[in-house]
Amino acid sequence: MTDFLDANGTRLEYAWWGTPRNDGAAIVLLHEGLGCLDLWREFPEALAAWSGLPVFAYSRAGYGRSDPVPLPRPRSYLHDEARQVLPHVLEAAGIARAVLVGHSDGGSIALIAAASEDLKDQICGVVTIAAHVFVEDITVRGVQAARQAFLRGDLRRPLARWHGDNVAIAFHGWNDTWLDPAFGDWNIEELLPRITAPSLVIQGSEDQYGSPAQVAAIAAGVAGPVQTWLVEGAGHAPHQDRTDAMLDRIASFAEQHLLQEPQRIAPS
Repeated sequence: MTDFLDANGTRLEYAWWGTPRNDGAAIVLLHEGLGCLDLWREFPEALAAWSGLPVFAYSRAGYGRSDPVPLPRPRSYLHDEARQVLPHVLEAAGIARAVLVGHSDGGSIALIAAASEDLKDQICGVVTIAAHVFVEDITVRGVQAARQAFLRGDLRRPLARWHGDNVAIAFHGWNDTWLDPAFGDWNIEELLPRITAPSLVIQGSEDQYGSPAQVAAIAAGVAGPVQTWLVEGAGHAPHQDRTDAMLDRIASFAEQHLLQEPQRIAPS
């Protein structure tokens, strides 16, 4: 059931699947740049059932039924979500220990959060699905194609079903930022060595927004234990293309790192 929380004065929609634990441990889903709570569809419920752990998801401001935001978004919007908003969300939800599962923009947010000193004790593991740590030509081409689809109405109509009055904010806040030439040098690789929590880095082999170079960069950069998985035949959303395999891998990772002592490597 969807409800709302207050994150430092901003009203955000959220939902739980499974019963919240007394120790505050949970899997936290962070949606993609055009996503929202509802666009995870059946995945959160299935992940809660598969893992036996509670799953929490929310829509960031400007998405779904959450409060709108002014445009344009700042170039720092992913950093702002990770460092300024996510801590308030976790506190409001009573989540003391989390495995973050982030898709695309949500994956980048998860990495930035895991590199934050303020959240290190709360983040027990990070799963990225099609995350970016830098901008590639394939990324820009994919974002340009999405823009044309939105202007034709092919993309706007289905997005309006999920975002309602926020549809233009959701689209342009993401699309305009990634197509801004000034955003072309966006890069978070320098943050990766600060990540000591275990990571599971996933990407579809047919991802239209990024190449396997993203996976390689994350794996080479993080300080903590890391697993990588290039999902053959999957696109930008392997959790939709290969659902059962993704559920099994993510559930196993979350069980290992939420129900056991954290595996951390001290940064050198």
